[in-house]
Amino acid sequence: MLTSRIKFNNFQIIKKNKISLSSSFFQPNNLFSKFPILKTLSSNYKYSFNKKIVKRLNRFSIFRLIGMGGSTLGAEAIYQFLQNKTKKKFIFINNLKPILSKNEKNKKACNLIISKSGNTLETISNSSLLINKNKNIFITEIKSSNLFNLANKLKSEVIEHKNYVGGRYSVLSEVGMLPAELMGLKEKKFKRFNKLVKSKHFISNLISNVNSILTLVKQKKLNSIILNYDENSDNLFKWYQQLVAESLGKKSKGILPIISTMPKDNHSLMQLYLDGPKNNFYTFFSVNEKKTEKFKLNKTLNALKYLNNKSFTEIIRAQKKATEIVFKKEKLPFRSFEIKDRSEETLGELFSFFILETILLGTALKVNPFDQPSVELIKKETKKILS
Repeated sequence: MLTSRIKFNNFQIIKKNKISLSSSFFQPNNLFSKFPILKTLSSNYKYSFNKKIVKRLNRFSIFRLIGMGGSTLGAEAIYQFLQNKTKKKFIFINNLKPILSKNEKNKKACNLIISKSGNTLETISNSSLLINKNKNIFITEIKSSNLFNLANKLKSEVIEHKNYVGGRYSVLSEVGMLPAELMGLKEKKFKRFNKLVKSKHFISNLISNVNSILTLVKQKKLNSIILNYDENSDNLFKWYQQLVAESLGKKSKGILPIISTMPKDNHSLMQLYLDGPKNNFYTFFSVNEKKTEKFKLNKTLNALKYLNNKSFTEIIRAQKKATEIVFKKEKLPFRSFEIKDRSEETLGELFSFFILETILLGTALKVNPFDQPSVELIKKETKKILS
């Protein structure tokens, strides 16, 4: 077990590429000093918004979250993973040119417009189409920028996007937690970091996991295939995909995270995984749903009577177990996460685990896990072409 909510089985690798960390490394104060971004994971983190704004905005039943990349991915992951806990409707405008139905356009909504720099081209373009007479809340740095200046012109409320909080690491900051509160969730429940770093079991699993991945990278296994058996976790892994790719893809190094939807991909990609190039490592991910529909056997399907009264969760679990058995036989490297409880606490633990994993990998690979210099090249060239 990684925690009481997450069953974790690490890669079965005998010889590992060891990273050395002092016993004091995981002391919160040391971590906050070395990696300030981790303050957002702490239960002591001070937000730049208060509960009054949540109360004021709770009168809205529809929210449009306008942003790109890390500005929306964390909130999307939360909304999808915990959708059974919210009655609010969130529409995510996360690509250029928003597509809204007539009904969505006409209904009164609150826009949450998020961009750290305040100059993200797609966010500015989408906002110009959607601000209209709606309520607009901006989350951006408190400095002159296109969005900050627009907010002042509209006399809209601006919530500070702290300078040291990079977009892909912002899920437990204002960027993810204000939307979570508006979904009716409790931000405090997500904050598991302080407890996790005190757990020797969690830390030993984290370090062992990082060591295993470093060994696989050394073996030129650079594709991280996520075999996701929970459709409500698709956006969680889109968040993870950006986190890993943008943090580690530097200096001709990096890991390519690829999301594979299971069991559907048994019928499209599994042949390649089992019998193709051996340059991948795998993550099995599933959620133990308690209530799912049961398969009712049609009399014409007697050959399938072994399925009768089996729940869809049982069928998926059997497919996952069968795949793991085959992977072991084929000696394909994999780890697995089985989620026991779909809750804010569980999601907070996953966010913390994957953020710490990525930072430790970046440190070991000697790349800066917090910048994205090459992305800026595209922005500059785009501006040249449009100017």
